[in-house]
Amino acid sequence: MRVLMINKFLYPNGGSETYIFKLGEYLQKMGHEVQYFGMEHKGRCVGNRVNAYTSDMDFHGGSKLSKLTYPFKTIYSKEARIQLRKVLDDFQPDVCHLNNFNYQLTPSMILEIVSWRKKVGKCCKIVFTAHDYQLVCPNHMLNNPNTHQNCEQCLGGHFMNCIKGKCIHGSTAKSAIGMMEAEFWKRKGTYKYIDTMICCSVFMKTKLDTNPLFASKTVAMHNFIDKVEWKQVTKKAYVLYFGRFSEEKGIGTLIKVCKELPDVQFIFAGTGPLEDCIKGVSNIKNVGFQKGAALEKLIREAQFSVYPSEWYENCPFSVMESQMYGTPVLGANIGGIPELIQVGKTGELFESGNAEDLKKNVQKLWDDKKLCEEYSRNCKGINFDTIEEYYKKIMKVYQ
Repeated sequence: MRVLMINKFLYPNGGSETYIFKLGEYLQKMGHEVQYFGMEHKGRCVGNRVNAYTSDMDFHGGSKLSKLTYPFKTIYSKEARIQLRKVLDDFQPDVCHLNNFNYQLTPSMILEIVSWRKKVGKCCKIVFTAHDYQLVCPNHMLNNPNTHQNCEQCLGGHFMNCIKGKCIHGSTAKSAIGMMEAEFWKRKGTYKYIDTMICCSVFMKTKLDTNPLFASKTVAMHNFIDKVEWKQVTKKAYVLYFGRFSEEKGIGTLIKVCKELPDVQFIFAGTGPLEDCIKGVSNIKNVGFQKGAALEKLIREAQFSVYPSEWYENCPFSVMESQMYGTPVLGANIGGIPELIQVGKTGELFESGNAEDLKKNVQKLWDDKKLCEEYSRNCKGINFDTIEEYYKKIMKVYQ
């Protein structure tokens, strides 16, 4: 089978890139042909045989002329259609697997795939993995960054609310472009050509299903994660938070709770805009951004980890990773987080944004080390999809 992976970034940039690289690599391992289409960039590490890509769009730099044309290019890209057609003609894919494509590539690519397969008479399936809420929310997060509140006003295609709330970077102009892009493709009905939409949580599926056009196309498939060796380690007396230090991650609420529990030792591992708020809190040790063996050690030795998010998380790797390493999770009851924690077995949930409920649960787990040890042992049998298991599911989608 020939699979064309389509993603705006073809270099390591975030979760969707990790996804396409690992999935593409495993597909090749299983004997399938894989090529990639996206934006040209000096860091590009995958590609296609004809070296056809769109121009690098730098929204933070570039000439004055390019900045003037960007608003139009983010809605419809003739260049993306031309370059993609070169790859389609050469590679003749059986599946076009779309990932993050808005702004840099645009949904115009879907029209090109439809046009191409009609012309050559080839049955090429169009599959889309939703890494965020971009098809139902112009700012992709169902969250208003100005009020730091979750927002569902655009659900049902009411995209004018994006302008009213200045939901994209607090800018009326950028929000207007986001609204126009969403409205344009809604009116064209372009997304009807997508055969299957993969949602990384049941929660995300429910949000996409608010659009009747999507409801018959969505399927929930949690992200895959690498299998790790189980180790019995000596737990240490600290609670771990690892991730981004930002408002939507619930860091403000967590810091408030830390201050009210001076006898509980916390370790924060990460970076972000709220980093300065951590300074001066005596029972928080900020070890900065960690990865690899150092992060693994921090996770394995923690009494438990806390994931206090306040936005509609999808399928956070941190929650899965913690349990895979044998550390129970106290997670916010929001988005896709509850789908990943076996309450009363591998962790607990608290009401998202509720400082009192978070405080009560932190204190409970901190005081009951035997319960944490029991939860840790239960994590040994945790069952998240590996790439091998995910492959079996996605082949059913492809076929």
